[in-house]
Amino acid sequence: MERVRADAVSADEARALLRSCCGSSRWVDGMMAARPFVTHQGLLEAAQAAFQDFEPADWLEAFRHHPKIGDRDALRAKFADTRHLAAQEQAGVGDASNEMLAALAVENERYHQKFGYIFIVCATGLTAGQMLGMIRARQPNDPATELRTAASEQVKITALRLRGLGE
Repeated sequence: MERVRADAVSADEARALLRSCCGSSRWVDGMMAARPFVTHQGLLEAAQAAFQDFEPADWLEAFRHHPKIGDRDALRAKFADTRHLAAQEQAGVGDASNEMLAALAVENERYHQKFGYIFIVCATGLTAGQMLGMIRARQPNDPATELRTAASEQVKITALRLRGLGE
């Protein structure tokens, strides 16, 4: 039977592992209450259940635990604990030109000014150009639609990170 790493460690270590997957305190508390997960499928099901009844503040807390797309300095400094995860997820910006990174920075700022939080996208497998297109495409969204869209992306990111917790 598959082992779930979050079951095999202390509560403090499990809390840290889970926080690296999603920065929402409410989500982490829900996950801790669901331990043990027993199987990887049980872990993923608990994750979905822990997102139920989220308020906007819970999503915003989770979003604050991500670096901006293409912001390599923030990735190295502020987000050191999840740097390896975010770097893998944002691998598509690794070879981006300075011009592309500058365009992403401009769009990130425009997005933040409009919505009040950073652009959240499940960037795994996307190129910098695709991410730039996505941020531009989502700019016209109204705040409620965009929060739902960003929340959906957060769920995808969390699921990908949780898949890395199996042993």
